[in-house]
Amino acid sequence: MTTSITMKKPLGWLAAALLLALLQGCATRPNANPADPLEPFNRAVFNFNDGVDQAVIKPVATAYQEVTPKPVRKGVTNFFSNISDVWSTVNNVLQAKPEAATDSFFRVTVNTLWGVGGIFDVASEMKIPKHSEDFGRTLGRWGVASGPYLVLPLLGPSSVRDSVGSLVDSQGNLVNRTSDVPVRNSLIALRAVDIRANLLAAGDFLEEASLDKYSFVRDIYLERHRRAAGRMAAPAAPAAPEERFDLPETPGAATAAPAPSAK
Repeated sequence: MTTSITMKKPLGWLAAALLLALLQGCATRPNANPADPLEPFNRAVFNFNDGVDQAVIKPVATAYQEVTPKPVRKGVTNFFSNISDVWSTVNNVLQAKPEAATDSFFRVTVNTLWGVGGIFDVASEMKIPKHSEDFGRTLGRWGVASGPYLVLPLLGPSSVRDSVGSLVDSQGNLVNRTSDVPVRNSLIALRAVDIRANLLAAGDFLEEASLDKYSFVRDIYLERHRRAAGRMAAPAAPAAPEERFDLPETPGAATAAPAPSAK
């Protein structure tokens, strides 16, 4: 019962935020930015996320980076990356991408067996490419429009389509499905801190280079979506090297500048 309740809370918050955004969208001002019709709502949520990040997430991530040896931090990043490859395998299958699904499957197999549960990224050393996918992209692959830009509490930049996809992603994430509640909560917290620690340099750049952090993050997110939409619109074309700007999935992440994934 405890596990069930704990699992439902984040989903309820996400669904509530999505509903509030949609309701606010019905009252959007006539002169609203066409790329961001929910801007007043989004800015309020962004400022909330930024406050949480500055007060809690960033200091913890900074301390984690300072006291944890780099090889250990790399192992943590690899471990969660390996877990994400499991769900990417499913989404690549759902998107009818057999080559990407096969690569993702072999990445999980190799890294789990030979990389000590994913702590070592043996698959990348073997030149097996990574194809990160989520259910929002799966919906997009089959023609579901992304909808308006949307900033989610704690989770950060998204869209209406990807917010719906996140509800499914949360169920497909093996960390969230861990039955032991203390272990699951510890893994979720560690993943959040690890992602934020990997983005500290990008966040500092954002603080120095941008007069409007909200617009900067939004524009990069929307550009990433335009590129992804272009790839999905022409699936038969030769695939270019994958370029993905990973906006974090975890608390405080929305305030950090997206950076090209090095996974």
